[in-house]
This record gives sequence, C-alpha cells and structure tokens, in this order.
Amino acid sequence: MIKANLPYEESYLGQLRQVVGKRKLMANTVRAVIMDGAGRVMLVRRSDNGRWVMPAGSMELDESVEDALRREVWEESGLTVTAATLIAVYSHTRYSAATDETTGAQFFALDELPENIPDLYRETLADVQRFDGTVILK
Repeated sequence: MIKANLPYEESYLGQLRQVVGKRKLMANTVRAVIMDGAGRVMLVRRSDNGRWVMPAGSMELDESVEDALRREVWEESGLTVTAATLIAVYSHTRYSAATDETTGAQFFALDELPENIPDLYRETLADVQRFDGTVILK
C-alpha cells in the first residue's frame, strides 16, 4: 500500500532535520533505476533545481525498503512498481533538502544523459551495467 505524499516537514527525515539542523545524519534511502524496452533510463526533473535524477527518497518510519521504493516512484513519476531487484547498497554522504518533488519524467538513452545529472546517479547507472546478480556494496 502506497502512503500519501507527506510534506517534507512532516516526513521522518524532515522531523529529524528540525531537531538536529544541518548535522550529518544516517538515513535509509531508496533509488530506482527504471528502464524501458529500448534500454533507456527514466529520469525525473527536480522542481527545486531543475536537475534530472532517478526517483529516490528517504524511508518513513515503519516502512519497508520495497514500500519506500514503490512510494517514491509513484510520487515522482506516477508509475507503479511491479517488480524490483536489489543491485547495490551505497554508503554515500549527502544532505537532503526539501523539495516539491518533480516537474516531469522522461526516458534517456544511456549515452545521451543530461549534463546536469548528479554523479551519484551516474555511478548507479554504471553499477547497473556491470551488475551480474551479485549485490554491489560500496
């Protein structure tokens, strides 16, 4: 079941941010790589900075990884996840910011990605291409 889209301030991470400010936090997040039959990857355009990214976001309390993935994909693209495969687990340091989600979604050929796609998504796409069934740990 997909939970309703919460405003950032009401989300678990938003509530933590109110308490700890800009201090570094450990947060569980999900990132979806959605590809079409032609091998193109779907990216969504962030409304706050215009960058193209993968559907992604933080988990809420009492939410499974799979439920978080389904919710984030639905919120940011309107697509329903029917199956998912774990490809990698990352230990990246990043700071989350509040957004009003996305302004659009589009499929891109891997050799024609937008210039402003963040490096962490380029890393994920490289990992997807080298995925051999063994989960990648970084």
